[in-house]
Amino acid sequence: MTDLVYLSIAIDGHIAVVTINRQDKLNALNLAVIKEIEQVFIGLSEDDDVRGIILTGEGKKAFVAGADIGELADLNRQTGRVQSKRGQRVFSLIENFSKPVVAAINGYALGGGLELALSCHLRVASRTARFGFPEVSLGIMPGFGGTVRLSRVIGLGRAIEMTLTGDMIGADKAEDFGLVSAVFGSDDFLSDAKDFLGRIIRHSPGAIQKALRSLYFAQDTRTVEALVMENDLFGQLSGSEDMREGISAFLEKRKPVFKGK
Repeated sequence: MTDLVYLSIAIDGHIAVVTINRQDKLNALNLAVIKEIEQVFIGLSEDDDVRGIILTGEGKKAFVAGADIGELADLNRQTGRVQSKRGQRVFSLIENFSKPVVAAINGYALGGGLELALSCHLRVASRTARFGFPEVSLGIMPGFGGTVRLSRVIGLGRAIEMTLTGDMIGADKAEDFGLVSAVFGSDDFLSDAKDFLGRIIRHSPGAIQKALRSLYFAQDTRTVEALVMENDLFGQLSGSEDMREGISAFLEKRKPVFKGK
């Protein structure tokens, strides 16, 4: 992944920090950025040393301030559908990622930026973060999965209000809504985000992967089918090396060393 232009990857232990860098455009999404996001996540899926990902934006002004307006201006009915499908495919790749992905939101997360954050499994924010779907003010609507995911995260009524008014909300209200899990100060924001993710990746990678799969499967199916899936995944974990290590460590009053097996 040495040919990246708009994204960078920094490895810290078992955490990969993926940073979007178009500061002159407030890290706005264009087709090139979306392609690089896809490339990076495919690559990280194959790296067994990486157990979790933090996705963030360069600088303190923006996580991702939205889609590139210049590209939107040229869309018609056909190309609009093509672009929407492309974004949905890449964001679904993140949502279905087998390792936990945390969006570290360090400024504006608007439009496509909020949709990108919603595709991540969890979100944390700095005090200066701002969230919103301003698309209606441009005569359009979210098209990368935002209208689907926002209501699942914060509830239908609040999602309708945010989408139809186009109003922004701050970090504290986002936390109240359940849109973000935690709000941190700006000085050590990335370090705090790493600590947050570290609370997750210290556990068995296999257990994390299967728990995520069960949780998301339950969003799209009936309870009876979701219970069958949970039962199957639980059975797959039973008797695994990580399960035996976790139980042994508990009985021996020590910290477990999980290997993802």
